[in-house]
Amino acid sequence: MTVALDKLKYEIKDPALATLGKQRIEWAGREMPVLRQIRDRFAQEKPFAGIRLVACCHVTTETAHLAIALKAGGADAVLIASNPLSTQDDVAASLVVDHGIPVFAIKGEDNATYNKHVQIALDHRPNIIIDDGSDVVATLIQERQNQIADLIGTTEETTTGIVRLQAMLKDGVLTFPAVNVNDADTKHFFDNRYGTGQSTLDGIVRATNILLAGKTVIVAGYGWCGKGTALRARGMGANVIVTEIDPIKAIEAVMDGFRVLPMAEAAPQGDIFITVTGNKHVIRSEHFDVMKDGAIVCNSGHFDIEIDLKSLKSKAAEVKNVRPFTEQYKLNSGKSVVVIGEGRLVNLAAAEGHPSAVMDMSFANQAMACEYLVKNKGKLAPGLHSIPVEVDQEIARLKLQAMGISVDTLTAEQVEYINSWTSGT
Repeated sequence: MTVALDKLKYEIKDPALATLGKQRIEWAGREMPVLRQIRDRFAQEKPFAGIRLVACCHVTTETAHLAIALKAGGADAVLIASNPLSTQDDVAASLVVDHGIPVFAIKGEDNATYNKHVQIALDHRPNIIIDDGSDVVATLIQERQNQIADLIGTTEETTTGIVRLQAMLKDGVLTFPAVNVNDADTKHFFDNRYGTGQSTLDGIVRATNILLAGKTVIVAGYGWCGKGTALRARGMGANVIVTEIDPIKAIEAVMDGFRVLPMAEAAPQGDIFITVTGNKHVIRSEHFDVMKDGAIVCNSGHFDIEIDLKSLKSKAAEVKNVRPFTEQYKLNSGKSVVVIGEGRLVNLAAAEGHPSAVMDMSFANQAMACEYLVKNKGKLAPGLHSIPVEVDQEIARLKLQAMGISVDTLTAEQVEYINSWTSGT
C-alpha cells in the first residue's frame, strides 16, 4: 500500500519512479540476509521508539534496506543524500511512496540544494545522526550548537568522515559520542576492499567502455579502498602503479607486487588515474601537464576534492560531454584529459555503488551502532568509540550462517589452554 504523499514531506525527482525503485530494492534484498534478520528483530523490539534519526547516506537500493530497518525499529527517520551524484532517484521515490520515509535527495542536485537538505535534516532535531562524510555533524557544531543537547550520538562509516571527526576531537568540539563504524572489521575489510574495488572499476567501465587489460592504472592511496581497487585492476589485466605518502603502506604495496612511485613520476605513465586517499588535490596542475593525451581521471574517495578540477579547467580550451558522466577537457597544449563523474565518487556517479552482499555487513554495522548508542545513552563519553568486538563478530556469524558456512569452536581443553599462562611447551 502506498503512502498519501500530501501528508509526507519530501524532495525527490519524481514519485512516478517508485515502481522501478521498489523492484530494485527487492532485488538488492536478496543478498542482504544479515540486515533482514536485524530488521525483523527491530520490528519486534522497537529499540528506536521515540527516537528522531537523520541519515545522510548515498541513497541507493542498499541504503533503502537500512532506512526500512530503522523505521521498523520505531525510528522517526529522515534521509538525505551524502553526495550530489550518488542518489538513485527511483529508490528515493520508492522510499517515499512505498515506505513513508521522508527523503530529500535528487541525483545531480547542486551545492545549494545539497546544503538546503542538510539544514532540513537538522530541522528534524535528530537524536541520532548517521553521517557519511560528517557534513551534518560539522554543520550541527558550526551552526546549531543549541541542538547538541538533543543528540544521543552519531555514527560514521567513511574514512573521510572519521578524519574529520578526529580533527573535531582534537579541536575540542566533539562533545558527544561518535561511533566509528568505518573501522569495524566487517566493514572495512569487505566494504572498502571488495566493494570499492569492484564498484570503482564498474563505474569506469560503464562510463568509458574501455578495455582495462594492458592499461597502466595509477591508484593514489593504498588504504583498504586502494588495496581493493589495485587488486581488482590487476585482476582485469591492468599494470598497476600505487602512489603513497605512508612508508608502511608503500612497503605493503611493493610486497603485494605493485610498483610504487611518487605521483610526479607516475603521471606520465598512466592511462587511468584513480584517487582513493580522502585528501585534497592529490592530482594537481603539474600532473595534468605531463599526462598522456586521453588520460582518464576519476575519484573513489568521498568528496570531490582529490582532483584539482579548478586548475584543470584553467588549462582547458574546451570542455565537452563525450559520454554520460564523462567530460573531455581539451587543453591549450592540444592534449586532452577525460574526467569521470565530475570528480565525485565514480562508483556511484557512473554506476550503482557497492554490491548489496557487501553493504549487508556495512549497514548491519550502522543499524547495530545506532542501537548501541540508544542502549548506552548517557553512559558513553564524548569522542570516538569503536564498534564492540562482540557486535562485529555477531555480524560475521550471521553472514556466515546465511552463506551456509560453518566454523570450528574451541574445545574445553583449548579454552583452558589459551586462558592459562602456566602451560608451556
